[in-house]
Amino acid sequence: MADAASHASYLPPILTFCAGAVIAVPLFRKLGQSAVLGYLAAGVLIGPSVLSVIKDPGAIRGTAEIGVVLLLFLVGLELQPARLYSMRRDILGLGLAQMGLSAAGIGFAGWYFGLSGGGAVAVGVALALSATSIALQLLEERGDGNETYGRRTFSILLFQDIAIAPVLALLPLLAATGAESGSPMRALGSLGIAIAALVAIVFAGRYLLNPIFRILANSGAKEVMTAAALLIVLGAALLMEHVGLSMAMGAFLAGVMLADSHFRHELEADIEPFRGVLLGLFFMAVGMSLDLKLVAENALLLAVAAPLLVLFKIAVVASILRVSCSTTLEALRAGALLSPAGEFAFVLLPLGLANGLLAPRQAAIVTALAAISMLLGPVVAKLLDSALLARIGAQTMDEDFDGIDDSQVMVIGFGRFGQVVTQALLLQHVNITVIDSDVEQIRAAARFGFKVYYGDGTRLDVLRAAGAGKARIICICVDNKDAALRTLEMVKAEFPNVRVHARAFDRIHAIELMKANVDYQMRETFESALDFGRVTLEAVGLTRDEADLVIDHVRDRDAQRMEIQFHEGLAAALNQVPRVMPEPLVTPKGKPKALTDETREVIEDGGAQILVGGVGEPER
Repeated sequence: MADAASHASYLPPILTFCAGAVIAVPLFRKLGQSAVLGYLAAGVLIGPSVLSVIKDPGAIRGTAEIGVVLLLFLVGLELQPARLYSMRRDILGLGLAQMGLSAAGIGFAGWYFGLSGGGAVAVGVALALSATSIALQLLEERGDGNETYGRRTFSILLFQDIAIAPVLALLPLLAATGAESGSPMRALGSLGIAIAALVAIVFAGRYLLNPIFRILANSGAKEVMTAAALLIVLGAALLMEHVGLSMAMGAFLAGVMLADSHFRHELEADIEPFRGVLLGLFFMAVGMSLDLKLVAENALLLAVAAPLLVLFKIAVVASILRVSCSTTLEALRAGALLSPAGEFAFVLLPLGLANGLLAPRQAAIVTALAAISMLLGPVVAKLLDSALLARIGAQTMDEDFDGIDDSQVMVIGFGRFGQVVTQALLLQHVNITVIDSDVEQIRAAARFGFKVYYGDGTRLDVLRAAGAGKARIICICVDNKDAALRTLEMVKAEFPNVRVHARAFDRIHAIELMKANVDYQMRETFESALDFGRVTLEAVGLTRDEADLVIDHVRDRDAQRMEIQFHEGLAAALNQVPRVMPEPLVTPKGKPKALTDETREVIEDGGAQILVGGVGEPER
């Protein structure tokens, strides 16, 4: 058994990473820069080139790369077939053009300055890729994911992610050229094994994953769902690594296979915390890998090459988008987001070195160039964005905004109450998203044709993942009044522009919801009981109009009492009375009559209780 000292040895580096993130990220955000830049700067500071708190950055690179793996899984989760099909022109057209032109220009420059043909291809492709994590993080911070330039940026990033697999297979083929005759055959054999592994992942995702998650969801153990999500993501990643492809490719495929799953948003919420922490660690590892001694020795070269690389990639993307009918503003903003070298440069360049395409010094200089571009890119994007906004004005930013449908409604809870609510919306063809943690209710909602997702609606991360901030109305229809109140408070705090309608259980719950600023609440049995009473009045001889007048009178009296209790009475009474007892809205003409001795005792005891209530509804 390990002693205390061996356990304690893990603590200094963990505390160092945490301290670096806690200090650097808020500082850079305060300066108006991206969190990514804060992580990179923290890595440089604690790495071997400055303070040398962490002496071996490579020791944590394997763990840190899991952050990129999880990021690609989350990217895959966003790619439902319908959305992927609608983006096909941008993905294939813009993505292929950006990748081809950028790689050709960078590769030619590398060949001109002395790289071999294979090395020039490796460097060109490695630096042509963009930092998915940086671009998506900046889009998230700006809230521009639904902007036209945001969608087109994502399309290009998606093509790059898809292109990683053939690129990883290409480098060994380049290295095999001119070698012994068996090398190309071995490379082609490895490619065949990789394709077989891809087919296996697709088959498992299509036929096995949803049934497995359904069984786990029925077990009711949330932590098991998290463990299963990590098992699938990391398992697919490990399989891809064993057949010679990238771990991120396996995770991306696993995400795509689950993109149409009802469990998609629950998985996204479970994975997100791990992704955020490990991706931050990855950026710190990139910063730590920057060899400042090498940078100083090649200061002039890197000082010229890094800005030229960033500006060249901006020019390529901006030109492509302008040709494809984007505005100048959109084209420049997208180009700035895609200007830094990507995370996979740190995978492709060592692979090029291992296959003999690059000399060690060449690989080190290009790796430093990639890292510097990741430091420089977010700064350029921020400066360019500020300059464009100052010149053109914020109004231009909204001209091409593809807003959400005004009829978008999110329903949390698809039980007996939520099902009735959605029937009226369904008749008017309102776009509805349903969230429920009950597998059977999810199946029921699927029959209605709604967007249905398995997840806990009381969790903020689930709501965000399901698009709560984009909804026009959120209907809280869950069958737990505490959960309903927590969800309301959370939605009002995090999504203040969204209108909230809530199901109330009883009078106390209704007033609690009102205190929490609900936009509309309805006690679940109130209107149905009034209608029941109206029919009963008709049955004892009243006309329909007479019965309606009586029911309207009851409704008005109850509303008046609710208003009084909301402003004056109920808050104080809640501290004194354990429950709300029913109280008539008008003074009864007759006295109560007990038909048995037991009933008489109950009535007499009840007379001593303090009554604070309205129409019916004792607290349950």
